[in-house]
Amino acid sequence: MSNNYETTVKTQGARGGTVSSDDGRLNLNLSVPKAIGGDDGPGTNPEQLFAAGYGACFQGALGLVARQQGLKLPEDTTVTATVGMAKDDVSFSLNAKLVGHFPGMDHAQAQALMEQTLEVCPYSRATKGNMVTTVSVE
Repeated sequence: MSNNYETTVKTQGARGGTVSSDDGRLNLNLSVPKAIGGDDGPGTNPEQLFAAGYGACFQGALGLVARQQGLKLPEDTTVTATVGMAKDDVSFSLNAKLVGHFPGMDHAQAQALMEQTLEVCPYSRATKGNMVTTVSVE
């Protein structure tokens, strides 16, 4: 498979370290949340980064699905991604909740778009069968 795009990010120091991209655009400190035994320092964490990526990717795929159906999404459409970490038999597992906000759009139509996008979004496809992901409309 030939990639249309790829990026490289180096991690140093695990959850309490740093992450930086090869192009210099990403350079962040990491901190471990108190809820999983950390000091809750000022840095971000992998779950926040995953939620940001998932939400952005999902919203992009949402636009694609809407266009394929001849629909125009409201300009102020948003997707809020919540990523959770739960203890399981091995260590921890991730789960995600994606909530769409579609001002002025019919609720049932918006929910159908969210569900259809779950089948198209690259993050959803990559995690399908590996983590529980739910979609809803506020």
